[in-house]
Amino acid sequence: MRPPLPRGPFLVVGLARSGRAAARMLAARGEAVRAVDSAHPQGAAGLEGVGVEVFLDTDGVAQLEGTHTVVKSPGVPREAPVIAAALEREIEVMGELELAWRALPNRFLAVTGTNGKTTTVELLGHLYRSAGEPVAVAGNVGTALSELVGAVPADETIVCECSSFQLEDTVAFAPECGVFLNLAPDHLDRHRDLESYLAAKLRIFANQGNDDVAVYNADDPFLAGVDLGGCGRRIAFCHGAGPDCEVAVAEGTIFYDGEPLIAVAELGLFGEHNVANAMAAAAAALAMGIDREAVREGLRSFAGVPHRLEQVAEIGGVRYVNDSKATNVASATVGLRAFDGGVHAILGGSEKDEPFTPLIGPIRERARACYLIGATTERMARELAPAVETGVELHRCDGLEDAVRRAAGAAAPGEVVLLSPACASFDAFDNFEQRGDRFRQLVGELER
Repeated sequence: MRPPLPRGPFLVVGLARSGRAAARMLAARGEAVRAVDSAHPQGAAGLEGVGVEVFLDTDGVAQLEGTHTVVKSPGVPREAPVIAAALEREIEVMGELELAWRALPNRFLAVTGTNGKTTTVELLGHLYRSAGEPVAVAGNVGTALSELVGAVPADETIVCECSSFQLEDTVAFAPECGVFLNLAPDHLDRHRDLESYLAAKLRIFANQGNDDVAVYNADDPFLAGVDLGGCGRRIAFCHGAGPDCEVAVAEGTIFYDGEPLIAVAELGLFGEHNVANAMAAAAAALAMGIDREAVREGLRSFAGVPHRLEQVAEIGGVRYVNDSKATNVASATVGLRAFDGGVHAILGGSEKDEPFTPLIGPIRERARACYLIGATTERMARELAPAVETGVELHRCDGLEDAVRRAAGAAAPGEVVLLSPACASFDAFDNFEQRGDRFRQLVGELER
């Protein structure tokens, strides 16, 4: 049984995808809904057509009058004036993830982690479809969870990608299966420190009961000795034959419960990081009752997701790879190390206040040159300067188009032009998808 929805009238704060979906869902249920945004997000004005009162270019504090529940979009920080004022007035504040979960009777399989969430969520959806089981994929991957309310049958399992921004606003959220992939420094501009970031992620397990499942990465140093919370049955995945790992990889084979499941060479995905994603997905799917053979076949046939190590072309023997979803240093490190060498890496974007020095090692190991773009160009050039001593060239570029052109001109057959920015995209693009689409377009123009 889910807790009931909170009492209206509602004020939805933040009208990007999740906020708009929450407002539409509440209005469809006959609730009184107002919605505010400090800017003019695309599609916000259209909410008036479904009975939502919309206020733009405002901080929303005035609209708190008469509100019983504030629904906070994940992109809105808790320090925002309207959220701070709501909390001070003891008005209930709830995130869109919690709200939609309460309105959906479906079984939930939720995935969080710094890197690999989208790939693992889409892989889990693929495993369910391979088994002929009804499934819907939502959350942080493109379809807001609120969009599924009233739109999917109750027997469909929902596989939901959960960001730290979504999880920090949960109250009773308790997925039947929660998956924690990994942790690396990210979003510290929002969470202040790594401990707060980890605490937000661990909300995925906090309310689980004895019949639920908690899948976690036993190799992750940030989880060592940490109380995962909740009462879910623990299922660990790891490298090596750890006695506590139900899913493990050893001698080129992924094992489940001590029995071979699939050879690593048979996986449809490439890269060591995707071996971990495959183990996590297999652990969750098998724990949720998906047939072992369907899991094996699904792992073989899944080829990945757009913007995550997506090969978009091979021109003159040079591979062009779109890894635009690598919006932090840890993810870009994974992207660089997915190749043996000869990488021409396009790096940079908007600031997230994360040090770039951890990239020096993988750049020295794998890269021939780096092409720096965006607001972080000068800081990257300073922090990555030690890589020049080992022969890696650093080029300051005038945007993505210039970087693609220069990298394509320098790359030799057998080498790779890799967009793996290690940064968010907001200095030049609306999101990482738009940045990856532009990269794909620019590479397409090289073929003409």
